[in-house]
Amino acid sequence: MPDFQYSRWDGSQEFTPQSADRLFDEFSKYLYDYGEHMLDNLELWEIEHPDVVDLLTKEGYVDKDREGKFIITPKGMRRVENRALEELFNISRKDKFGKHNTQFRGVGQTLHEESKAYEFGDPVSNLNMHETLKNAIYRQGGGSPIEINEEDLVVYDTEYQTACATVVLIDMSGSMNRYGKYGSAKKVAMALQSLVSGRYQGDFLQIVGFYTYASPLSERELLYSVPKDVSIFDPRVHLRISLDNPPSFVPEHFTNIQAGLQFARRVLARQPAQNKQIITITDGEPTAHIEGRDILLIYPPSEKTANITLAEVKRCADAGIHMSSFALIEDYFYMGLVNFVEQMAEVSGGVSTHCHVGDLGNMVIDSFVGGRRTRRAM
Repeated sequence: MPDFQYSRWDGSQEFTPQSADRLFDEFSKYLYDYGEHMLDNLELWEIEHPDVVDLLTKEGYVDKDREGKFIITPKGMRRVENRALEELFNISRKDKFGKHNTQFRGVGQTLHEESKAYEFGDPVSNLNMHETLKNAIYRQGGGSPIEINEEDLVVYDTEYQTACATVVLIDMSGSMNRYGKYGSAKKVAMALQSLVSGRYQGDFLQIVGFYTYASPLSERELLYSVPKDVSIFDPRVHLRISLDNPPSFVPEHFTNIQAGLQFARRVLARQPAQNKQIITITDGEPTAHIEGRDILLIYPPSEKTANITLAEVKRCADAGIHMSSFALIEDYFYMGLVNFVEQMAEVSGGVSTHCHVGDLGNMVIDSFVGGRRTRRAM
């Protein structure tokens, strides 16, 4: 066995990272759980370890905005998303991913070696010249010149893909801080962003965070985001908050699935894609809902909030939206949560499952691809 000796670092040893890529990848791991707070460390490192920050800046992963604050650059964003996809879904196994076929003809198409007889409307660019000539020679019994008729034409078969509009709802309530749940959900969402931008470029994808309210998240906002801090600790809560005239303090750590679904339904109504889906990732039953121009915060979870949320689930399903719900049960087997997402699936005709954070990635990607294949009759 090698003889290792450990001692306290006295500051005299020089720190030299092997590469900017590896350094940024390690830094990115903390961005999943701590979000924008990690950028404050760069300001500290700029003083204590300027060579580290200089390396990341020169490579183009971080920069400063006009106010002198550190930001993740577009290049850095792409690397975080691509690495999330590679780590979660093992993209090196190319046979598992790629274009996905559908019986409906959409914008894109994939060429196959198999051929079929030409039909009116097939693109001439897909003509299989070898099989076409063989048909013509066989029909006229050999000889030259070869005369090609319409019945001789053979084209390569194709699979068509259809564009899909997807909204991913991520729980940002206070309990998502525990056990790396929010970091895992964020990583899955960023991996989906990489998958869509690289392989499904005709798709629409919007990430939405839901808590007491619901807000759309841009790529950078998603990376910087963290769950809402728990701000009240009463064992029982029943608050009514006006949306038009809110008080100066509003606890934001509640779980408003209804607001997230309502926002998603309105976003998807503006999308022309016929395939539409909502993917919900949560770790708790709904504890907030909207009534008119008020938000009600109720804890412990109430039947009233559940029923109003399920009514919104039904509206989404009636709009032809495929729905998938994932219950994270990392810290305890929460039967109420599992029962609620099962009710969501029953009401919507969609799917639901409960899982741990380590299983979330594969389950969400399977749901995303499956939702792309399910075209609803409009």
